[in-house]
Amino acid sequence: MDISQQPSAGPRGAGAGATWGSAPCPVVVADPSGGVVGTNAAAAVLFPDATAGTWLRDVVPAWIADAHARLRGIVPGPRTAGPGPATIVHGTVGDRTFEAHPTPTGDGDVMWWLLDDTDRRLAEDALRTERERAAFLAGASSALLSSLNLERCMEVTAELAAQHLADAAVIVAPPRGRKVRLTFCGPDGEVVHRTVQDDVRHLPGLAEALRGFPPVPSRWIDPAAVPAWAVPEGFTGPVGSAVVTPLPGHGVPAGALILLRSGRHTAFTESEEIFARLFASRAGAAMSAARMYAEQAAITATLMRELLPPRLHAVHGVEFAGRYRPAGMAERVGGDFYDVHPAAEEGQETLVVLGDVCGKGLEAAVLTGKIRNTVQALLPLAEDHQRLLGLLNGALMNSHHTRFATLAMASVVRRAGVVRLRVTSAGHPAPLIVRADGTVEQARTRGTLIGAFWDVSSTTAQVELAPGETCLFFTDGITEARGGPLGDEYFGLPRLESALARCAGMPAEAVVEHVQMLAAQWVGRGGHDDMATVAVTAPHHAHLSAVNGHTRGRYTA
Repeated sequence: MDISQQPSAGPRGAGAGATWGSAPCPVVVADPSGGVVGTNAAAAVLFPDATAGTWLRDVVPAWIADAHARLRGIVPGPRTAGPGPATIVHGTVGDRTFEAHPTPTGDGDVMWWLLDDTDRRLAEDALRTERERAAFLAGASSALLSSLNLERCMEVTAELAAQHLADAAVIVAPPRGRKVRLTFCGPDGEVVHRTVQDDVRHLPGLAEALRGFPPVPSRWIDPAAVPAWAVPEGFTGPVGSAVVTPLPGHGVPAGALILLRSGRHTAFTESEEIFARLFASRAGAAMSAARMYAEQAAITATLMRELLPPRLHAVHGVEFAGRYRPAGMAERVGGDFYDVHPAAEEGQETLVVLGDVCGKGLEAAVLTGKIRNTVQALLPLAEDHQRLLGLLNGALMNSHHTRFATLAMASVVRRAGVVRLRVTSAGHPAPLIVRADGTVEQARTRGTLIGAFWDVSSTTAQVELAPGETCLFFTDGITEARGGPLGDEYFGLPRLESALARCAGMPAEAVVEHVQMLAAQWVGRGGHDDMATVAVTAPHHAHLSAVNGHTRGRYTA
C-alpha cells in the first residue's frame, strides 16, 4: 500500500486483537503504510488521538513513527511466514521513557509494545552518576594528596571544582584580619591567586563556613548577593546560583569553597550540593595536611639552624675549618658537633669544642643542642677547662637524658707568630698534630666522659703550632668507619695518621676535606656513624697589619 493511501479503517485479525487488547502495557498496531490499525486501552490513555484510521506520525511521538518507517522496508508481505529482524527503540512520552518493541504480524501489520522503563533508567542513570562521582573523588584524592605544597593543593582544588562541579570555583583561605587570600579558577581553567581586603560576612554563609559550620542550602543564597571580589575574571553573565561549603581540616577549618554557576545553566540540585561537600571534605583534608606540613617544616628549619654545625673561618690570625657528615643520608644533624667561640679581641683565647653524643639521629641531636647551649653559657669560665667540664657534667647528670658524651676542647691564641693551644679531652680521642715536616703527633690529653659519672677529671696538654702546622680534632666516626675490600675493616688511627702526614703545610680547609674524602671512600656505600673534623692551622702568611698608624694592628691571611 502506498503511503498516500488512506489507512485501514479497523484492526485486522480479531484473534490477535484479543491477545494484545487486554495487555497491561500500551500497544499500538500500525499497517505497513504507517496507518493506525488499533490500540489497546493502555495505549488509548497514553495516545488519545491514536484511533483507527489516523496516521501514526500524527498521533505518536516521532521516534516511534520513524522506527516504524525504517521497519516498514523489512516487514514481509501480507500473510507471509517469518518476520524479519526487529529493532527495539527508546524514547520519551511526556516525562516518562519507554522501550518500543515491534512485533510483525502475519498480515503485514506491526504491533508496537511500549514498556515503561522510566524507573529502571533513572536507577541506571543514578548508578552511573554515582560511579562517575566515585571515580572522580578517587582521582581527586590522588591529585590532592600528590603534593604537600599548600599553594599547589589550593590550585588543584580550584581546577577540579571548576571543571567538574561548577562554572567557576573560589578557594577562600582562613582570613587574617581583613585580608582574605583567594584562589580563583574560572571557565577558562586559569588559576589566579589574589589577596583582597573585605568583610567575608558580605557573602551569606561564608563566615559560617570559614568557622567550620555546616553549609546553608544554595537556595538560601541570593545570587545577586555574591560580592564582586568572589567572582573570577572571565565569568560571563550574572551568577545564577552559588554554593558555599566549608573545607574541613584537622581540628580547624582549612577554608571555604565557593562554587558559581552562570544564569544560563540550571541551579545546583540537592544531590550536587551533597557531592560538593564530599569533594570539599577531601580537599580540606589535603589542604590541612599541606598547611600542617608547611608549619612543621618551618619549625624544623628554624630549629635545624641552631643544630647545624657552623661555618668556620679565620679568627685573629688562626685558620679554623670544620666538616660534618651525618650517619643517615636523609639526616642533616646527629650526635657529632663542633663550635668555635671567637675571642672578643686579639690576644685573648678562642675556644674550640668538638664532641660526640652517644647514639645518632634526632634524639642525639637534641642532647647535642643542649651541650652546645650550655657551653655557650659557660664561656666566661672557659679559661679553666676542668671547671667548665665539671659544670657541664653536672648539667647533664641533672637532666632527664640518659645519654653521655665525649668532648675535646682547645683554647687557641696566636702570639709572636706561633699558635698556642691548651687542649683538654673528656673521654674523646686526643687530637693529632701535623708538623711542617710531615710528622704526626698525638696530643697528651685524656679524661673521663661527660654525663656518665658525677666526678670527672681530665688533663690539659700544651701545644704550639708553627706556620703551616695543624691540630686536627676528630670523632670516632672517622677512625671506626668500616670499609675496605671486604667492608669490615676499620679506617683506624694508623691510616688517619698516614693520611695526615701528606697534609703537611696544607690550609685548614684542605686538611678536613682530605680526611673526610678518604673516610667516605673507605666506607663506600656502607653504613657509618656521624663524622666530624675540625682543623686548627697556623697559616704561613698571617701577619699583623696596622690600622691608621695609631690603633692596634690585626692579623690578616
